[in-house]
Amino acid sequence: MTSRPPLVLTVAGSDSGGGAGIQADLKTMLALGVHGMSVITAVTAQNSLGVQGAWELPEEAVRAQYRAVVDDIGVQAVKTGMLASAALVETVAELLAGTDAPVVVDPVGVSKHGDPLLAASALDSVRTKLLPVATVATPNLDEVAQLTGVVVEDEAGMRRAAEAILAHGPRWALIKGGHLPSGEAAVDLLTDGAEELWLRAPRHDNRHTHGTGCTLASAVASGLAKGLAVPRAVREAKAYVTGAIAAGFALGGGIGPVDHGWVHRR
Repeated sequence: MTSRPPLVLTVAGSDSGGGAGIQADLKTMLALGVHGMSVITAVTAQNSLGVQGAWELPEEAVRAQYRAVVDDIGVQAVKTGMLASAALVETVAELLAGTDAPVVVDPVGVSKHGDPLLAASALDSVRTKLLPVATVATPNLDEVAQLTGVVVEDEAGMRRAAEAILAHGPRWALIKGGHLPSGEAAVDLLTDGAEELWLRAPRHDNRHTHGTGCTLASAVASGLAKGLAVPRAVREAKAYVTGAIAAGFALGGGIGPVDHGWVHRR
């Protein structure tokens, strides 16, 4: 009988194309040696060209899924993704506040193709309810602007962005700089307001990057479930997602996904 792997729960939307959302989260968790479990918050009709439709689940369905997993199986880390509405954000935040496990919040606002995945009316709930329960918040630059109004154009702006995100209560902010307009390196900033870690990786010339945000947040949660400290969990997650981006592949007629299984095909 083998020992049980660490337990990670993703609370997010379903991507029918398999590149992001719940599907990306579970693939990442499998690749990194943890047992992934899921609470589905919304169902999307989605492919390489974009999101054709999205339907959020009722609050009671989200709550029932969460309680079914946590009360019987337990969790060692939780990752959140697409939460769609203010009602679901507040429901999930309440559930997380009562769970003794680190939480990685990916404040998903739009898809890779620019399709909205979070109602504008939910932004205040993310700021006041969800970010305060986060161990690590992982916004990209567009999400930073949505949540704080800080527009980032350079690395100095990333530091201001981190301060603005931390003001809403997460213990750590991971500001993802992949959308910066220039530079040979993809740079991210991790900070808790005292310790600061700049993470740099080669910027790969590959347009097939669907699912990067979900993948990174799930990789961080996987590291935390293994007992890693936040800086090491983030550093290892950055290395994993960089390899996944390099191995991203074409799918359909648009933007393909990162390759979650690249570590097993080296």
